[in-house]
Amino acid sequence: MIFAVRVTLGREETVIDAVAESVKKFDYKVFSLFVPKDVRGYIFIEAESVDDVRSSVRGIHNAKGVVGRAVEMSEVEKFLEAKPIEINLKKGDLVEIVDDSFRGEKAKVIRIDSVKREVTVEMVEAAVPIPMTLPIEAVRLIKSGA
Repeated sequence: MIFAVRVTLGREETVIDAVAESVKKFDYKVFSLFVPKDVRGYIFIEAESVDDVRSSVRGIHNAKGVVGRAVEMSEVEKFLEAKPIEINLKKGDLVEIVDDSFRGEKAKVIRIDSVKREVTVEMVEAAVPIPMTLPIEAVRLIKSGA
């Protein structure tokens, strides 16, 4: 369920950051937080229950209170838009794998498929270089090969 929380105008981002810290610290059942750029004075929290939302905003400066009812997805989906991540990788770039079981490993880009949004890499420290194909989002640029 999605709930709206009234906040001080202009302090939406500050409250989002504070709620995120509260959720991490106390492990509330909160799944996502967002601030639509077109709606001022409110943040939206997706959570298991209104009690989790109230607990996560309790004591946070600039959070004024939870709106009494859950917000329907149809009411907020107009504020959500999928933005594709721009591909800034090139063949020969050094990347770090940030997803999968190879997290933290360094690899060299050998091919990019922008249509499928995949990158093929070879591990730098591997004894035998084996190509792996990963989603673009699973790697982070460390050093440009050019």
